[in-house]
Amino acid sequence: MLDELRIAPSDEIFEHRRGRRGEIKRKLFHVSSGSERSGSNYGKIRLTPDSAEDLERQHVPVVTAGCAHILAQFPVPPSKRKRPSARTKRRARVTTSGARSRQLRPPLTYRDAGVDIDAGDRLVENIRPFAKKTLREGVLAGIGGFGALFQIARDRYREPVLVSGTDGVGTKLRLAFDLNRHGTIGIDLVAMSVNDILTHGAEPLFFLDYFACGKLDVATATEVVKGIAEGCARAGCALIGGETAEMPGMYPTGEYDLAGFAVGIVEKSDLIDGSSIAAGDVVLGLASSGAHSNGYSLIRKIIAVKCVDLSTRIAGRKLSELILEPTRIYVKPVLKLTAAVRVKGLAHITGGGVLENVPRVLPEMLAARIERRAWAMPALFRWLQEQGNVSDEELFRVFNCGVGMAIVVSPRDADRAIQVLRAAGEAAWPIGRIEARPADGPQVILV
Repeated sequence: MLDELRIAPSDEIFEHRRGRRGEIKRKLFHVSSGSERSGSNYGKIRLTPDSAEDLERQHVPVVTAGCAHILAQFPVPPSKRKRPSARTKRRARVTTSGARSRQLRPPLTYRDAGVDIDAGDRLVENIRPFAKKTLREGVLAGIGGFGALFQIARDRYREPVLVSGTDGVGTKLRLAFDLNRHGTIGIDLVAMSVNDILTHGAEPLFFLDYFACGKLDVATATEVVKGIAEGCARAGCALIGGETAEMPGMYPTGEYDLAGFAVGIVEKSDLIDGSSIAAGDVVLGLASSGAHSNGYSLIRKIIAVKCVDLSTRIAGRKLSELILEPTRIYVKPVLKLTAAVRVKGLAHITGGGVLENVPRVLPEMLAARIERRAWAMPALFRWLQEQGNVSDEELFRVFNCGVGMAIVVSPRDADRAIQVLRAAGEAAWPIGRIEARPADGPQVILV
């Protein structure tokens, strides 16, 4: 390579002679402009489109270095122009095997590399109307800027606490790819984060998304973001910004990944952290809409092992519809509940099911006794258990089994809480009680 030989166009060279007459050894030297060397022929390195093969046929000495060919040809120095000869009339020049291709090939663009900036701009324009519908009080600047701005209404809070959460959708995305249904997966994305921050009593303020793909399909991405905007509308938060990353070679064609980020606010004195939960408190359950966004690796495994047709009907609905049913967003009903009664604990039943999520809000010395017969397990979970021969313990450790949110309240508030939730459109039931935890015993006891 020219770089390896430290030779560049316009470098000066000279012919250095030694040995017997007619035996000339040539070397290339870098010299500064205007340098003089006695008995030397001067010249400059330059590029030529000629190929090395053509030059060799012309009996021009060629030194090959990688794809670069250094041609030792020298011009006659001014001091020897009175004695012209074939040898001294030679001129030095350099050619590279890529020179001609650089002249003929058009310049590369970002699109040639797989990134379509224009497609990204079209997506931004497509999603603006959806994002605009989610705007709420406090939004100062949203999509389009380097940063999204939100102003907290200080007159509403004495000691405001911000609560943040982030999550994805997991392998439920794979089913969306296979079924080519992208319109509701964005609702799942929002739900997973806003339901999480809701467990602290926080009202979601705004949401940001991250959409990554190998090649941007504007129509598909628009559908996904439209679903995200719908999820934000259901949660009462603003879709305030996001990122679309087109990364060639990172994802197969037609596939993408999602991540979501939610920020909410709560008065410090109203924080829900489970510290006030006591023995005798009541555990309420809010109905889930399906598997939500957890346990899908097991769902897909069961479908694959049993070679299940996704058009199979379960309880009157196609399996494909049941497994892509979007995650229920509990924000508005639960915020109404927290305004009406004192909520001591909230658990979002996600990965880990009832067995691993309820303990996250319980003091160490307490346990929750959950009665499985307190609610009717949806047909989807019974079907999954049967098809996969899944044990009860595994079922409740992986899936929500029909309960998407667990709420702990005092016994005197239980009836009022159920009334408020049902009035807000939620299916709610008492599903258990809090009791003292035996030494080294589990924090969830299924009976």
